[in-house]
This record gives sequence, structure tokens and C-alpha cells, in this order.
Amino acid sequence: MLINYTDIELVEGCKENNRNLQKVLYDRYKDAMFTICKRILPDDDLACDALQEGFVEVFRSIKSFRLESTLGAWIKVIVIRKALHLAKRYTPIVELEEHHEQEAIHWDSSLTGKALNRAIENLPTGYRKVFVLIEVEGYSHRETAAMLGISEGTSKSQLYHSKRLLQQQLATLKN
Repeated sequence: MLINYTDIELVEGCKENNRNLQKVLYDRYKDAMFTICKRILPDDDLACDALQEGFVEVFRSIKSFRLESTLGAWIKVIVIRKALHLAKRYTPIVELEEHHEQEAIHWDSSLTGKALNRAIENLPTGYRKVFVLIEVEGYSHRETAAMLGISEGTSKSQLYHSKRLLQQQLATLKN
């Protein structure tokens, strides 16, 4: 029989080191968190490492979870930080000249999610991190800059350049 636990029940069970509820929590959030890791990191092995390290941290820190946000949002912050930490170890961000041009970038209406994911994976690491954090995960330039240890201007520049490069890659994929 499958029991549908609430987040509060999962948190309380995990605080008591209930292995069954820890597994339920992991199973509930692992796919979404792996997707986030995969978008930030260049390969599956690193994404798996970030996911594992993230959930280890979740279970270590669960006693400090105060229900001020959703459980999923809290886990997501931890997992993103682990992914960014791993990414820093393996691929440094290259500082770029700041570019603040606000020219609109237009996407083709026939764009598929699969093609976009493939193009995002092919972005240089710094571009990919900024693009994923801002455009996919919804963080601001200020938050992204703080997480990555770069200036807001660099965040804006890398987002601009990532969109340009994505446009070029998607045009190539289309042809």
C-alpha cells in the first residue's frame, strides 16, 4: 500500500532518522533535483555527485528546516549550491566584458524542449550556469551573481551572450 505523506510528516520522520521516510522524501524530489543538477553541470556523473551531496546535506540539515518555504524549494536551494560548488571545482567561470545592450532576442516558434536542452548543454559552463539560474530557475541577477561569485554586470553579460549563442546553435540545429 502506497502512503501519500505530507511534507510535514516527511520532515518530522526525517528528523527522527526514519530511513523509510528519508527514502520517500528522496524518491519524491530526486528527479526534479537531478534535472537541475544536469542543467548546471556538464555531465551526468557530476550531476549525480551533486545530487548525492545535496541529499546528504538535506538529511544532515533537516532539523534546521523551519517550514518557512516549501520543502521542495528548500531542497532545491541546497542542491543548486552543491551543483555550483562542484561546477566551480571542475570548470571555472571566465570573466567577460560587461554587455548591457537590451536588444530583444527572438526565439523560433518551432523550438522544441529537446532541442533547447541540447543547446543549453552545449553552452560554455559560465553561460550555462547563468542561463539556467536566471531563465530556468527564476533567480535574479543579484542572487545569481552572489551564488556564482561574479558581479551583477557579468551575470547580465553572460545571460545576454548565452541567449545569443543559443540562438545561433538553434538556428544551426534547425538547418
